[in-house]
Amino acid sequence: MSHIAIIGTGVIGTGWIARLLAHGKKVKAWDPAKDFDVRLRSDIERLWPTLEKSGLANKATMSNLLTTPTLMEACEGAYLVQESVPENLQIKQAVHQDIGNAVTEEVIIASSSSGLLPTEIQSIYLNPERFAIGHPFNPVYILPLVEIVGGEETSVSTIEFLKEFYASISMYPLVVRKEIEGYLSDRLQEAQWREILHLVNDDVANTQELDDAIIYGPGLRWAMMGTCLTFHLAGGKSGMRHMLEQFGPALKLPWTKLKAPELTEDLIEKIVSGTSKQAGEKSVKELEKLRDNCLIEIIRALKKYQIGAGKLR
Repeated sequence: MSHIAIIGTGVIGTGWIARLLAHGKKVKAWDPAKDFDVRLRSDIERLWPTLEKSGLANKATMSNLLTTPTLMEACEGAYLVQESVPENLQIKQAVHQDIGNAVTEEVIIASSSSGLLPTEIQSIYLNPERFAIGHPFNPVYILPLVEIVGGEETSVSTIEFLKEFYASISMYPLVVRKEIEGYLSDRLQEAQWREILHLVNDDVANTQELDDAIIYGPGLRWAMMGTCLTFHLAGGKSGMRHMLEQFGPALKLPWTKLKAPELTEDLIEKIVSGTSKQAGEKSVKELEKLRDNCLIEIIRALKKYQIGAGKLR
């Protein structure tokens, strides 16, 4: 067994491939889309200068990528299969049925799902203990977080294997101890996203103003301290206890709306036009490059202080 099989080469699958190649791993990739190999190799060539900025392993080379005409050929001889097909339970179960038929029983299988329950996906396997969620974050080739979520029948050894493997490619494996829809990070992001939709829908603010409310304030703190530790500092020398005593009563005020608003055509247009205005003349690829360069520099700054993502490089 010599390689990792990547099944699905959209944004996330391509991101996995870029990270793996940058760390000197051999990859075989498959996607049902016609001529996916041409598009995939073009994307990897475009991303390679960014990977060089982020840092390449000694054996890193684009020649370690092979594309195959069938899923079975990609999986044959793999020691890990990372699936990144669309976020639909029926599609994933069908693909995992094929993966199960293509690999031997000792091969570890992970899904890049961002919210589905692993128990439901692994139900199609004869050996469900070797399956777990390995949920990365875009751009996968830069952001180190990967949430590992086991299902009811996932073995401890599978979780440990994935922890070690993801750590070996400079990722931060965060094990979600209790199976739950949406896992951890996406649940936090979803709560903020729902509030954004309400504020736009109610004409309280536009998308630019809401993004500014994050990037000039809490977003800068979040790179090295999450919400909990940030609020601990807000309590002064007495820390979190004083913060809760002082600001806890405000939690009973109806500041936020937990239920998402209906996605009407009017709301969709407000969100789309707002973000289009923010993007200006920059294309998605230009914005991706700007984002990637900024992320690399932020991680370099964090490395100086050995905090957050800076501890991993």
